[in-house]
Amino acid sequence: MSAQTETPNSRTIRIDPVTRIEGHAKVFVNLAEDGSLDNAGLVVNELRGFEKILVGMEANRMPHITARICGVCPTAHHIAASNALDHACGVVAPPAAMLLRELMYMGHIIHSHALSLFVLQGPDLVLGLDADPAIRNVVGIVQANPEVAKKALRIRTVGQRLNEIVGGRGTHPVTSVAGGITFVLDSEKRAMLQSLVDEGKQLAKDLAPVVKQLVVTMLERHPAMLTDWVAPSWSVGTVLDNRVSLIQGNIRAVDENGITQVEFPVQDYDKYMVESVVDFSYMKRVGFKKGGLLHDYRVGPLARINAMQQFSTEWANREMEEMLKLGGYPCHITLFQAYAKLVEMIWAIERADDILRDPAVNGETRVPVKFQGGRAVGHSEAPRGTLIHDYEIDEDGIVRAANLIVATQQNYAIINRSIEHAAKSHVIGKSDDQALLNAIEFSIRCYDPCLSCATHAVGAMPMEISINRGGRTVKTIRR
Repeated sequence: MSAQTETPNSRTIRIDPVTRIEGHAKVFVNLAEDGSLDNAGLVVNELRGFEKILVGMEANRMPHITARICGVCPTAHHIAASNALDHACGVVAPPAAMLLRELMYMGHIIHSHALSLFVLQGPDLVLGLDADPAIRNVVGIVQANPEVAKKALRIRTVGQRLNEIVGGRGTHPVTSVAGGITFVLDSEKRAMLQSLVDEGKQLAKDLAPVVKQLVVTMLERHPAMLTDWVAPSWSVGTVLDNRVSLIQGNIRAVDENGITQVEFPVQDYDKYMVESVVDFSYMKRVGFKKGGLLHDYRVGPLARINAMQQFSTEWANREMEEMLKLGGYPCHITLFQAYAKLVEMIWAIERADDILRDPAVNGETRVPVKFQGGRAVGHSEAPRGTLIHDYEIDEDGIVRAANLIVATQQNYAIINRSIEHAAKSHVIGKSDDQALLNAIEFSIRCYDPCLSCATHAVGAMPMEISINRGGRTVKTIRR
């Protein structure tokens, strides 16, 4: 860390290495003249443009094109687009196709949650927020505990391989299309998939106690996270048979007390989810409209647990109950996003095993489709939360309008609140720039934000925190 410039009212400090979030961010912290916090928030300066790029394209290309919005969560867009096209064509994909889509998705969840837990958040959890940024990275984890690091990276690979075998490609899957899936599962692929699932189960058994202990240790190191880093809000997620679901079902919203307020099919999302422009960022925020009021809400692993409180497998339900005993229900503790990811990763492995043992996975995987024009709405539960694709398609099968509602937009208001919590605990009355930046970065990482999904970014922007007091910039910290 070195001071680059310094004046009576401002100074710039550069901190290396770069941040660990998907995309690039700038944060503002506004202080009153007396030094108390006015507000704080996340700024995204890149231009949002993917919705316009889709206009004029053939609708049947949407599962392939939208998967390229992001290299971290392509499968979420792939499945959301496929579901939207099914809706447009008025078809229901065969049971075997839905099971294979779900199996692909379980691999995606395992991979993404492992990446978040062990590579992006892991250095903070393992080494602590006070560790030197030069070692607070995945290399630092390897040095601190090579055996855990090896298993963590391997379970990520297991998830990616599941996604790749079913999806045809690891990064940008191609097998889910309008009307179903492009292949039938054979015995060779089944054997490969089962071997990976069996390995994943053992890895999860080894890693689960580690993650839980890391959460407890973080709370012991930073007790304010249990009392002050709490953001009560509504929670929104997808439900099927009253359980957490990721690729089909209705959307359920519960209030900050865990009481269900509304449940609706995704085609009605625009009756409740309201996008709005903010004057400091290209990323829109989304509020939940109910009873004439607009409510802040969260999506993602913690929100799904708050909204449903039930998984389809025994081990995941036990782990969820253990989590809620520690964090309470509904849980609004920011740090428990990490615990919720662990629960979902366990569920994804168990669910993948159940799918492979289900005889229905052996049936036909595709039905004929025809685009007749009209609206196409579909969704998936991305690792970060609810993802909605909405297209207007003409009678020739060409996209004439597109709207994407992504998880990070929906979490925007809660992310900003969490940044305020971090600023209060690490800014007010303190002068440690490294502690400030570490705390704010960690608060953002808890939501695993995907800024390229939220803005469809082009270019690069480093992490930057601007601290303003009485309308003057008194400090700028960059990483």
